[in-house]
Amino acid sequence: MPIEILMPALSPTMTHGNLTKWKKAEGDTVKAGDVLCDIETDKATMEVEAADEGVMGKIIVPAPTEGVAVNAVIALLLEEGEDASALKAYAPKTAQTPAAPAAPAAPVATAAKLIHVVPLSGTQGGGRVSASPLAKRIAKAKGIDLGTVPGSGPHGRIVKRDVEQAKPGAAAPRAGKAASSPAALPASGSYTAVPHSTMRKIIASRLQESKQTVPHFYLTVDCRIDKLLQMREAINAASPKGDDGYKISVNDFVIKAVAKALVEVPEANAQWTDEAILLFNAVDVSVAVATPNGLITPVVRYADTKGLSAISAEVKALAARARDGKLMPEEYTGAGFTISNLGMYGVKDFAAIINPPQSCILAVGAGEARPIVVDGQLAVGTVMSCTLSVDHRSVDGAVGAQFLAAFKRIIEEPALLAL
Repeated sequence: MPIEILMPALSPTMTHGNLTKWKKAEGDTVKAGDVLCDIETDKATMEVEAADEGVMGKIIVPAPTEGVAVNAVIALLLEEGEDASALKAYAPKTAQTPAAPAAPAAPVATAAKLIHVVPLSGTQGGGRVSASPLAKRIAKAKGIDLGTVPGSGPHGRIVKRDVEQAKPGAAAPRAGKAASSPAALPASGSYTAVPHSTMRKIIASRLQESKQTVPHFYLTVDCRIDKLLQMREAINAASPKGDDGYKISVNDFVIKAVAKALVEVPEANAQWTDEAILLFNAVDVSVAVATPNGLITPVVRYADTKGLSAISAEVKALAARARDGKLMPEEYTGAGFTISNLGMYGVKDFAAIINPPQSCILAVGAGEARPIVVDGQLAVGTVMSCTLSVDHRSVDGAVGAQFLAAFKRIIEEPALLAL
């Protein structure tokens, strides 16, 4: 019997994927490890390798095709000794539905890292709303339209707490208005419509959910970085030539300083759940990277244990793969803290939106010459403003302030990074 090639689950939250390109055609010889096709997930385009050998007998799902269910049969591979006649006798062995999750979509903690399945909304395909019976009864009693409520249960299902947090009529259409009427568009030819990518849709949904459901508060410190810049210049000047060389950036210092501060204040390395506050045992730091399709946050694992040159090389490699859409799921999931740096664009300061399910994100501005007071005398120093966005459910104001105080002390005395 032909071997079934299935749509793989390439991330913890994946139930469907977009088949963008076949790398093998019908009749091609396939060896184990050959790249069969490209699959687009919510974060990246990934190559799918063959696990078996044979001949590509039939491509069932052509490329490009969007919304292919996980575990659906996308092609058939003929084994050694089989010919096209085996395809006629083929009967599906695998159900054409996504595999049921092995556990509820809830946080799963390990000794080193944590991965969390983040639901998007309670609205399913075709306009059907997925909600628990209790949530439906509460919504009916309170006059809440379930179609306007984001779900936090498994696969985006609306549960009791979602309805209790929703405000009756807050998102309902106003009387006398046509809620389904699209907004008036500018005159034809005056704009270019750029279709939403899968990644852009996910980003929009998650950030909207974060801003609406996570109680943000913000703390800002100004850090003098003259010593850091001097140390950076000395380190880069000592770099060997050739492939072993390095060029440390200010952002590399920030990543290391954040990691050291999280070791001192582990309560900031946290996540909120309805049952408990989860404290990460490992210091894994996400770094926001801009790509053509939107923002993605590759992770520097165990950042507190790595030197500046190792962090620098890892960030460069992760950023390159992120821009090429080649990150593996484990390279952008499971961190406890995010850094977003816009200093290279000359941005003085800003407040970032928390990257769920994390509790903190540090927004880093540009270092610039500013008047400062030193020993009662006016002087000029290079100052960098950093703003911490915090989920008040899991990280109190005092904890956020303690973290920023530790970060400021370390970034202003970069010799502490060597300890």
